[in-house]
Order: sequence, then structure tokens, then C-alpha cells
Amino acid sequence: MPGGGPHPRDRELFAPERLPTLRRAAEELRFLRERGYALPGALKLVGDRHQLRERQRLALSRATSEAQGVRERLARRVPEDAPPPPAVWVDGFNVVITLETALRGGVLVGTCEGGLRDLAGVHGTYRLSEVSARAIALAERRLAARGWRAVPTRWLLDAPVSNTGRLAARIRAHAREAGLDWSVEVVPDPDALLAAPAPPHVAATSDAAVQDRCGPWIDLAAEAIRADLPGAWIVDLFPR
Repeated sequence: MPGGGPHPRDRELFAPERLPTLRRAAEELRFLRERGYALPGALKLVGDRHQLRERQRLALSRATSEAQGVRERLARRVPEDAPPPPAVWVDGFNVVITLETALRGGVLVGTCEGGLRDLAGVHGTYRLSEVSARAIALAERRLAARGWRAVPTRWLLDAPVSNTGRLAARIRAHAREAGLDWSVEVVPDPDALLAAPAPPHVAATSDAAVQDRCGPWIDLAAEAIRADLPGAWIVDLFPR
């Protein structure tokens, strides 16, 4: 699937009047996780207590992490004014689908570390859409805003996902037209490469599982959305 637009019930499930309940639930879920509760059990407990629907529970699970994990991640996040690194490796579907979701008016949840995550995911299928090219251009624009336009950038795409080759071709075409030092690889498991020990690169991803294991990282999609898409629908469960 491409990055998703609004689910038919999202306007109701994430309406402004629902935010106080969702934020309380998010804090309760974090409280339980920090005390050793596994995510499935903790999510069921909190979701049942607040009578949350499936997509609301999904939003909580996508946004919430234990405080220790958040501290460790943030210690490795690269500041926006950092000098260019030797290379950037992009979690391709993660970045593109998050940007497509924002462009199509879908829900993005604000995480406890200040990132953004979509409620779509890949689930084995993907298709190019009318916003795919815009998503790729937004990623380029954000790298340029960091002063990283000339940094060699390696896009990693999941081989098991359908239509991966078409997205790879679109990214390569964009790079050629823009004169960018980008490469695109279709690999069995991008996460394993992004999280490689002693990396020579900065990982660009919003995936918490990758952020937990990788070296320096940026949330490229979140930066682009906050800078260039002021109308994006962000449900911030941990307002600062």
C-alpha cells in the first residue's frame, strides 16, 4: 500500500476531544512498560480501561517507549546543525510511506522522543501513488536543508515487498535528474544493515527498533514534515 490517507473513522477516533483520553492512556502505557510489563498485555490493560478502538491502540503502541530507551535513542540522534557525515543510509519504505501519509492527509502520531510515525506500515505490498515523487523530493529537500545534499546517500528497500523495483526506479530517476550522489539497493533486510555495529553512516529512520540498535540517526521524515508540511495531521500524544 502507499502511505495511507485518513481511515474512514480517524476523524472520530482522533478528534480533538479524544486527545485528553489518548494522552492519559499513553502515559499509563509508558508507566507500565517502564515497570516491566510486556507491550501486548500493557496495551490491552490500558486500552480496555479507556475503551479504545483498535487504531487508537495502534497509535499508542507506535508512539510509546520506556524512558530509558528514549534517553539512549536521543543520545545518538544527530542535531540539525551537525556537520555532514561520511554517508547517509535511508530506511526507504519507512521514510517514503511516512511522507506519503502526511501528503495524503493521514494520521501521524507524535512519539515520546519527538518523532512521527504513521499507522500504515508496509505489510508486504506497496504501490506507487501520485504523491510518491513528492515524498522523494521532500526527503531531498530536508537533506539539503541540513547541508547534506552532497553526502553520498544509500537508499535501502525491502526485497520482500511487492513493487519495490518500481520505487527503486523512481528514486534512481529522481537522483539522476537532480544530480545527486544517491544509490538504491533492494535487500532482504534493510534493518540489519541500518543497525550494523560501528557504522560509517547516519541512519535515516523513524523505526524505534532500528533506532534502538543503530549508531547515529535522524528522523528524516519527521524533520521534513515539521519543516515543510505545516498542515500535516499530527496527533501528538506527548506534547512538549
